[in-house]
Amino acid sequence: MAEITLVEAVRAALAHALEEDPAVVILGEDVGTDGGVFRATEGLWQRFGSARVRDTPLSEAAIAGVAVGLAAQGFRPVAEIQFQGFIHPALDQLANHAARLRNRTRGRLGCPMVLRAPFGAGVHAPEHHSESIEAIFAHIPGLKLVIPSSPARAYGLLLAAIRDPDPVVFFEPTRIYRAGREEVALDGASLPLGRAFTLRAGGDLTLVSWGAAVREALAAAEALSGEGIEVEVIDLATLRPWDAEAVLGSVRRTGRCVILHEAPRTGGFGAEVAARIAEEALDSLLAPIRRVTAPDIVPPLLRLEHLYLPQVDDVIAAAREVMQWR
Repeated sequence: MAEITLVEAVRAALAHALEEDPAVVILGEDVGTDGGVFRATEGLWQRFGSARVRDTPLSEAAIAGVAVGLAAQGFRPVAEIQFQGFIHPALDQLANHAARLRNRTRGRLGCPMVLRAPFGAGVHAPEHHSESIEAIFAHIPGLKLVIPSSPARAYGLLLAAIRDPDPVVFFEPTRIYRAGREEVALDGASLPLGRAFTLRAGGDLTLVSWGAAVREALAAAEALSGEGIEVEVIDLATLRPWDAEAVLGSVRRTGRCVILHEAPRTGGFGAEVAARIAEEALDSLLAPIRRVTAPDIVPPLLRLEHLYLPQVDDVIAAAREVMQWR
């Protein structure tokens, strides 16, 4: 067991994948000699060489396009976009080619690629470095979408993504890259995609979240336990396909649900979760579903980040509100 941060877990998973499978290659801006902006690929170029860890030009469209081509020809590319806010030029390749390749060729070709990108606010960066637009990718059929919230889940889920036969978008929350350490067995074991993780059991309220916001979810649950409110915390981890059965099963037990995410409110993935609960577990609800989210604005500069990001007190207030319904 190694006690490591989330970014170190990402690096360890990449190293293991490169070691076990010669078809795995890493490409992206500054991922080689510099080891990436957040040093997620530090040391891999020196260890595996430029044929396996390749620096690319500053072209997100080219990075994604080359990854699609490599995947179609038997490689397992892991491409990095430096920040999620720069990913838009890659959308054409992801939506029109990576996500459709298996269907378009009637199964003759797969697209076993991973597109990684750090994302989210909280690290005092400009707005293009702080966006949370995961809902766009969850809406594209043919893509899987994964967002880890801890070192252990980052390690296991990234290995699963690299081994998956279809394209996976893997978003890494920057503000928890080095926020804490966790013991991780670096044994190459993967975690299942499409399965949520129940991080805390409780019978009064279901709290659903993913990514960095899971930290606020757990902190709020701990605080609410002091008021006699037992909160069940679910980390979705995979947003496409998402584990609806885990959420629905929890809501049917608790009768109440709060959904927490860092992305803006309108069209956020929390709306999909709320809609599914309303469709399939309405008769179990004892209170309206509440969403705690960022506002519908561009991420502000660093002095206002604390007003933009959902806080623990916001989650506590929403939980108290739904608990008032009897």
